[in-house]
Amino acid sequence: MKTRFTVGIEEEFQMVDRRTGDLCPRIQTIMEKGYPIFGEQIKPEQHQSMVELISDILPDIATARKEMGVLRAKLARLVGEEGLALVSAGTHPAALWQEEPISPYERYARLEEEFQDATRSNLVFGLHIHVGIDSHERAVALINQLRTWLPHLLALSTNSPLWAGRFTGLKSYRSVIWRTSIRSGIPEIFPSYGELDAYIQTLIQMGCIEDGKKIWWDIRPHPFFPTIEFRVCDMPATFDDTISLAALCQALVAKLSWLYERVLTTPVLLAHFIE
Repeated sequence: MKTRFTVGIEEEFQMVDRRTGDLCPRIQTIMEKGYPIFGEQIKPEQHQSMVELISDILPDIATARKEMGVLRAKLARLVGEEGLALVSAGTHPAALWQEEPISPYERYARLEEEFQDATRSNLVFGLHIHVGIDSHERAVALINQLRTWLPHLLALSTNSPLWAGRFTGLKSYRSVIWRTSIRSGIPEIFPSYGELDAYIQTLIQMGCIEDGKKIWWDIRPHPFFPTIEFRVCDMPATFDDTISLAALCQALVAKLSWLYERVLTTPVLLAHFIE
């Protein structure tokens, strides 16, 4: 069965005070008011000033543009009723992570307990793009090649030059902060899905992780959904940028899948040539 290369989009927004532009830790209020409207399409994130907007499974880019535009507008109205606004960027220009509270949900409390300041300082906002794929084996074969394009996707999405009130000199300081997270960055090459699964199962048996979601590489086969998940991008500056990046990710997967079906590949590089 051939894949349809469906698309899923996850956006991590900053919630800021409409008057001052400061981050506002209001996720509990937004979740209480938003769940009846959005259901599972909004979720809390690591810090209380973050909200994640999650698409349905989208059949094509035209549908993605239409449905995500509607979702964004609804979320903007919801936070606007609380005197807040949504900001799309990889970092806040002035916020200090030491002053931003972690979300009061079990998942984030456990991460804070395990990783301490490495979790608390991870005040960054990313775009995750899922592309549907029809088998685990194909997903791993394609990811080995797709790793080559991760620097390009980051370069196209860069939107975090400021950190703690300073110009960092880098276009994506989010990517620098994110490197402090364990099991992040460029994945190694896995010759088969079986070897990837064996690696994950070993970590589970050792008590390092509970499941594959605790692996936060810049690209991964999603542990529960039949998708390839691109996780390298900053939150882009504009809606058009977001949709364009989703289209590019979909096109890359479609092209490499076309080659895969013809027993053709692009070069597979070691991680130290990509980073």
